[in-house]
Amino acid sequence: MSTMMMPGMLAGAVPFAARGDFWGSVWEKFGVFAIGLTAFAAVVGLVLFLADRAPKRGRDFLQLLAFVAPALILLGVGLVYPAVRTTYLAFTNRTGEFIGIDNFVWMFTQPDILTTLGNTLLWVALVPTVSTAVGLAYAVFIDKSRGEKVLKSLVFMPMAISFVGAGIIWRFVYEYRATGFEQIGLLNQVLVWLGLEPQQFLINSPWNNLFLIVVMVWIQTGFAMVLLSAAIKGVPIERLEAARLDGANAWQQFTNVTVPEIRGSLVVVVTTITIATLKVFDIVRTMTGGNFDTSVIANEMYTQAFNRGEFGQGSALALVLFIMVLPIVIYNVRVMRKQKEIR
Repeated sequence: MSTMMMPGMLAGAVPFAARGDFWGSVWEKFGVFAIGLTAFAAVVGLVLFLADRAPKRGRDFLQLLAFVAPALILLGVGLVYPAVRTTYLAFTNRTGEFIGIDNFVWMFTQPDILTTLGNTLLWVALVPTVSTAVGLAYAVFIDKSRGEKVLKSLVFMPMAISFVGAGIIWRFVYEYRATGFEQIGLLNQVLVWLGLEPQQFLINSPWNNLFLIVVMVWIQTGFAMVLLSAAIKGVPIERLEAARLDGANAWQQFTNVTVPEIRGSLVVVVTTITIATLKVFDIVRTMTGGNFDTSVIANEMYTQAFNRGEFGQGSALALVLFIMVLPIVIYNVRVMRKQKEIR
């Protein structure tokens, strides 16, 4: 009898043991977190105490250093060192041996990587342009209209969704089922209602890139709309009324008064969306995984470095991506400085 009860007893004992291990792990993690938080607070308190007790001569410098040093250390560990390390790895092979510019030669001679670079340029050409144009048009047409807040909220709502979430949503929209089967993808169901054949939107190249770009435009349009709408509301009414008195129609008022007044905001919107587009990864990874000629630089960088173990090639792609982003950031900073000088 005891032998017959043993399996049941063991079966009942395993969940309790597992449950104990689980809670033990949870409390252990909370303990580590509490110790780390306490240590951080103690170090900060000690630094502030020493800065306050510093000699009067040079106290301002020591206090400034005490506040700035932690941020500089974090920037060095989390930004400067990885950047330098990635730059070095871009000139090495998978074993860490220095090979010069071979990784860059590989990048610009492999057809698949050239396709990836071309896809990235296509994204950069279309996403900022379309997102800004649609966001600007939306901001102009619904400005001071009835239901403005609701309409703007609907357009801005995709910004609250992560790129992964947006990719999953639109993957269902593009979902394909063979002819004769019930379609669960919205677009293919519409095609079936119209008497057309369902299409594999995410497989057929090069159109699949455009369908992926639609997702990014859908997300970024709300960002462009909000910033440009605020900029338009800041245009002096006196200038618009003066243009109206001079006989300018609505289009002339928009092109000759509104657009020049919001030029700074337009630059910020375009450059911000361009940088986000250059770094796009989640949408491509979630919807196609970079297959069917849809890969972009960020996705290919991840694939080469972490899936194939080619850290040199992945670092070379990361370095090229950084070089592409850098001029845009510099231009954006210069425009912002000019605006501050004018003001």
